[in-house]
This record gives sequence, structure tokens and C-alpha cells, in this order.
Amino acid sequence: MTPPELARRRLYAQHIVATRCRTPGEVVAALGAVQAQDYAAAKWAVGLRLPDAVDADIERAITNRTIVRTWPMRGTLHFVAAADVRWLLALLAPRVMAATAGRHRQLELTPDDLARSRDALVAALHGGRRLTRDGMYRALEMAGIATTGQRGIHILGHLARQAVLCFGPHEGKQPTFVLLDEWLPPSSALDRDTALAELARRYFAGHGPATPQDFMGWAGLTTADARAGLAAAQADLAQATLDGQDYWQSPATLDPGHPVEGVHLLAAYDEFLLGYRDRSASLDPGDAQAVAPGANGVFRPIIVVDDRVVGTWSRTVKGGSVAVTPLPFPGQPAVGRAAFAAAAERYARFLGCSLV
Repeated sequence: MTPPELARRRLYAQHIVATRCRTPGEVVAALGAVQAQDYAAAKWAVGLRLPDAVDADIERAITNRTIVRTWPMRGTLHFVAAADVRWLLALLAPRVMAATAGRHRQLELTPDDLARSRDALVAALHGGRRLTRDGMYRALEMAGIATTGQRGIHILGHLARQAVLCFGPHEGKQPTFVLLDEWLPPSSALDRDTALAELARRYFAGHGPATPQDFMGWAGLTTADARAGLAAAQADLAQATLDGQDYWQSPATLDPGHPVEGVHLLAAYDEFLLGYRDRSASLDPGDAQAVAPGANGVFRPIIVVDDRVVGTWSRTVKGGSVAVTPLPFPGQPAVGRAAFAAAAERYARFLGCSLV
């Protein structure tokens, strides 16, 4: 396997080219999870992987409870398929909660504070009620629990990882919170070994070819757990080698069967980059700073031409129109005007806007 072939296979496995998915739930389940701290970007990340999807389709999947936004892993918001929420939280959230214990001490958030927060918010949301973040904070303050200095968001994240809360639909531009057990029907629990194997199968099928280190970083697993999950899933995976490094993927994505060509406008935080520790097969290391300035965890939307990241892009929405601006990297192949316009038109249709 060559580096360009590695990038092409990832585009195919991730349903960016030749998508095999038909619903938002299928996309999210196929990838295992879709990073979603930027809500608008996450919706486009899902919509790009569907034929002719529009923003309302993703919103409908959230309202219909087929995909859910919550904090399952790495302390970061993700979209996950409804059937996967509970077993992913049970498998991955305890390690995140242990890692945030020190920050809770800094914020003077005690176990008693968290227990009282749980009682207050369960009472406030019981019966199918939804509250915005401000509403959640008011409920906590009324219970005598301070929400200042990031205490509030840490409380919400902690209770989401405990499978008490999750995000509901937006009210205008504001996200809402709901009780997980009221929002979703009961689902089957998975024992730890089965969950690790399922997560490995899902990751390598939706992101492969990838390394065990990629899997460990994406899921936030220990080395031992990542190895155990891969070992349990290996019978369902195929192996490839690049520069002496072993990669794993689904046999179904060994060869896309056609050239991977064209221009794609990928979302900020797209799994095409965020799904891997080593992104050099598609992103020149010299351009990494332009994608994630300051290496502070903020990733810009990217332009992919064929199998290479050649720039970033920005948008300006005004009224019913959107302007899409390419920001190419120096030294990378030029982005064809017509091809870029076609990709931008696809994004405008997703938003329901006219393209400027």
C-alpha cells in the first residue's frame, strides 16, 4: 500500500466518496461516532456523506432520536447512533471521568455537589421537559449549586457521561438537554470484551486503513484495551502494510474500485483528519498549522482535492445566501474553479441557501 492509496481507501471507508449510507443514523453508526463540538460543522460532516442531504434531514434525525449528541469519549462532544449511546458511555466514559477528577477539585466540585446536581436536574427535566443550558444552570443555582467558572459545563458533562443527560433538539440556536432514559428506549448492555470488539470493528470499518495507535487515540483507550479490541475483531478485518507499519480495515474497503477524484469541502473537525494520529497520508505536515492554528484543538474546514488536503475554506451566511471562500495552501496543487464551485454549490444546497 502506498500513501496515496491509504488516503483513497480512507475517503472510501468514510463514505466521503461512493457513500453506501442512506440515513444520518447509518452514517454515524458506520463511523462509530462523529465529532460534534461544532454543531453546524458536525451536521455538514454527516450530510456530506449522504446523497442530496439537507440540514433539515440531520435536524430531523436528532428530533426523531436516531442520532444523539453527547460526551461519550475523549471529553469531546460526538454524534452517536441512538442504539450505541449507552454501551459507548459504559465503555469509554469512566476513563474520561477519572481524568477530569483533578479539574473538579480545582473547581471545588465535590462528589456531594455532583450528586445534588443530579437530583436537581432530574427533577427539572422529569416528564419529558427540555431545558437550554441557561435553564439548566438556573435549576442548579436554585438548588444552591454554583455554576460559575466552568462549574456548570463540567456538571453537565459529568452527568452526560453517567448516562443521566444527553442533548435534545435545538430551540432556535440554543441546544437543549433531556433525560437520557426518557429520550431513548432501553437498549441491550454489552460486556466489556464484546464492547471493545464492536468498537474496534466499527472504527476500522469506518476509518480504515488505520493503525492500533490511531484507534487508541480516537477512542481514548489504553494501549491494552485497544490491543484487546483489535485482537477480538481481527477475524473480521483485513491487514495492509505501509513502510513496515501494519494497518487494519474492513475487507469491503480494500479497493474503492474506481478513481477517487474531485473536490470535497469537508467540515471543521471532520473524521477524515480527526480520526487518526498520523495524518500525513493526506495532509502535508507543513500545512498542519494552517488547519489547526496553534495546535490548540481547533480544526478548520478543509478542501480535499482527489486524496490531498490542499487548503481550508470559510463561509459567510447572510439572509438566504452563502459565500464560500477557498483558502489554498502555498505550494499545493491549484483548486480548479469549476470543481470548487460545484462543491460549494453542494454545500449551499445542504444549507438551503443560494451560492454567492
